[in-house]
Formats: sequence, C-alpha cells, structure tokens
Amino acid sequence: MSSERASRIDTRVIHGGQRAEPVTGAVVPPIFTSATFAQAAPGEHKGFEYSRSHNPTRYAFERMMASLESSPLTEDDDPSCGTFAFASGMATMATLLDLLATGDRIVSMDDLYGGSRRLLSMVRERSQGLDLAYADLSDPEAFSAAMTPDTRMVWVETPTNPMMKLADLSALAKIARRKSPDAILVCDNTFASPVNQRPLEHGFDIVMHSTTKYVNGHSDVVGGVAVVKDAALAARVRFLQNAIGAVMNPFDAYLTLRGVKTLAVRMERHNTNGLAIARFLEQHPKVERVLYPGLPSHPQHELFQRQMDGAGGMVSFYLDGDLDRVKKLVAELRVFQLAESLGAIESLVNHPAIMTHASVPSETRSALGITDSLVRLSVGIEHVEDLLADLEGALSAV
Repeated sequence: MSSERASRIDTRVIHGGQRAEPVTGAVVPPIFTSATFAQAAPGEHKGFEYSRSHNPTRYAFERMMASLESSPLTEDDDPSCGTFAFASGMATMATLLDLLATGDRIVSMDDLYGGSRRLLSMVRERSQGLDLAYADLSDPEAFSAAMTPDTRMVWVETPTNPMMKLADLSALAKIARRKSPDAILVCDNTFASPVNQRPLEHGFDIVMHSTTKYVNGHSDVVGGVAVVKDAALAARVRFLQNAIGAVMNPFDAYLTLRGVKTLAVRMERHNTNGLAIARFLEQHPKVERVLYPGLPSHPQHELFQRQMDGAGGMVSFYLDGDLDRVKKLVAELRVFQLAESLGAIESLVNHPAIMTHASVPSETRSALGITDSLVRLSVGIEHVEDLLADLEGALSAV
C-alpha cells in the first residue's frame, strides 16, 4: 500500500486500492449483487454479512477513492480505508450532517450548489435545528469572524458552484483549529476532482464528491462518496452509512470504478479545453466577465496556482444582455447541450438562476451575483475547435 500511495495519481486511478479477485484472478472486480452472505456459524463469516453493511464491489470503489484523495487510513484501520460510497451526492451530505447533534453550529460557504443550500436551509435547519452561518469562505477574515468556539462543522466548496470562488483550504484549517479545535472540516471537491485538488492534504477531515460528475464522468450513474482522514471519525461515518442505509448499489459502484480509471486522462482534456474556452470568452465583445480560476484575471489566481493542479472544465460567464439574450444563446448552441449536471465527457450549458440554483432565494442569488445573465458551462472532452466554433456561432446569433 505504501508503494501504491507513492505512485503518481495517473497510476493510482488505474490501480488504487485494487487487487485481483482471489478465486478466479479476475483483473476487474466482479459485481457482487448478493444481498446477503452465508455464515459458517452465528457471527462467523468472511467479513461480509449483508450488502447494505458490506459489499466487495463497493469496497473496491471506496478503496480507490481513498487512494486518490490521499487518505492515510489502511485496510487495517477500516475495510474500505475510511471511504464511504452513497446513492447520491446529496445522500452523502445528508449522512455527514448526521455527525452533528440537534442545534449544532455549522459554518458554510455562502456560494453553494443549490441542492446543498436547500438541504441545509430548507430541511436540516428545521428538522435538526442546525445553527447555520453562511460566510464568504474565500475571505479568511470573514471565515475567522464566522467561526466561534461552539462551531461543530465547516462546509466548504472550492471552486464554488457557480461563482468559481476559491477557498484557501490550508488557511481555513489553521483558523478552524485555533477557533474550534473539534470542528469537523468538510470540503466538497466535486468541481475540482482529486486529480486537480486533494483537500485532506491541506488539513481537512473529510472530502466528499458527487461522483455523478467528474469521478464517474459519463452521465450515466448517480452517486456520492466521502473520504475520511481519521480512524475514529471514519468509524462514526461507517455506523451512519449502515444505520441510514443510503448506500451505493454494487452495479453503480462497478460503473463508477470503471469510469474513474480514465479520470486522469479526462481531466487533462477538461483542463486544456476549459482554459481555451475561458480565454476565448474573455476576449469576446458580447461577454462581460469570465469566472475561471485558470485565468490571470481571476482574483484568486495566485491561490489557484498554489492549491490546484488544474482548473477543470467549469467556466461561468456573464453575457452582455438580459435573460432573453441568454435564452437565445443556449438555443443556438449545438454541441453544448442545455442540461443539469456537469463534469462528464459531453459539454453542457446551464442557466443557474433558473436551473441548478432556482431553490436559492432570489435575494440570496442577487447578493451572490447569480443573475439572469450568468451562464455556466461544463466543458467536455470534445475537440476544442468544435466547441469554440459552437460558442462563436451562438454568440454571433445573439
């Protein structure tokens, strides 16, 4: 395991946490669909009792993600190296929030995926009595002001959805440890992928992904995963995963593991295509502003260079015009498809105010900058010249 974790991530996406199947020697982990497993005597088994609790296919995927996100835990610490796969990204988040007790304080990034804010503000604030504090965590001083000794969890996205703000993870971790040493630090790493960013390496306790996005990368599986750095905390999450039961099923684990093996080569293309699209848009007269960490014009470009290995394929921009012009733009696109989600091989265009962030109150959207003229692109791995031509044609028609 130590030699594996010393390997570069391009190698770990192929071999991380994997071994040949012991009975047949199969290189690809089989899909174990069995709901239950035979026991030699009560309580005597081969490590598997019931598929909600333990499943070999899910374990294979979970161990892979532990390797990619640099978890220090081994199989001696936890069967899946402190990593837990769920039925969706939201199921992952919901389970992690159950680490908190009723009334606990959570400090969250103000710019979040709309579904994440909906779960926090419209569900758990009511059902769990969470004391929510939203702050601009791209500003360490704002984070320090929001942190109190009774803060029990910090929830951050970086880059954020859809405003592409960055949070200095190392700086936040230092502030949090000083202000509230027992707070659980969670980073949603969906926009970056472990190829471009690994939050555990910057002092965070848990990193999560909607594996529906870059990790699987093919728009055909919904899932989520959480990677935990500490064995005691991992034991708590394992209890919750089993008790709540929103686990990833074996076939989805197999498909997602299959998808992740091309993550490094896909991210290389996402990174180059995303930068090319961002540069093109930044120079276009019908575009007011581009939000992309890989551009020198991004206010946190220096942090991007320190913290990330690539800027990915997520590009947000403000069109010079109103909602009608935005609707015209997306109607004219041919390669970019108008759809929810992101991070897959095909290019998508999204209107956050109406689509992914419609559940966010209008006054909050306005304060964050999610206006009717904001467009979010998920740049895929098609030939970049075809993507540029598609955008040029659509912009010319506006």
